[in-house]
Amino acid sequence: MTIFSKIIAGEIPSYRITENEKFYAFLDIFPLVRGHVLVVPKIEADKFFDMPDDYLSEMLLFAKPIAKAIEKSFHCDRCGIEVIGLEVPHAHMHLLPINSSDDLNFTRKKLKLSPDELKEIQERIMSAML
Repeated sequence: MTIFSKIIAGEIPSYRITENEKFYAFLDIFPLVRGHVLVVPKIEADKFFDMPDDYLSEMLLFAKPIAKAIEKSFHCDRCGIEVIGLEVPHAHMHLLPINSSDDLNFTRKKLKLSPDELKEIQERIMSAML
């Protein structure tokens, strides 16, 4: 069982943004920037393109309102999307507010935010989705 499966199952706490029967979205607790959200399938698939076709096609539609909420919630030019998948053997995508392509540079140092800061970001994104 991957760390993401444990988060989905509620065994590890997370700052949940939204979910449906196939996907779960939550804040990255070691974000590149404020508003960094992870979108993961509820099935375990190591590589992004190992997911079944219906998951591949529906994942972007699930992510769309989250991306729009990120754009409303943070000063940014757009919501960027990144699929790397090297850290955790569970397919996932990153959604981040960006102003340049360097904002998607995953070799940069991650932020260390307090639980209060993460909660405020969670609430900001969730309220923008309404």
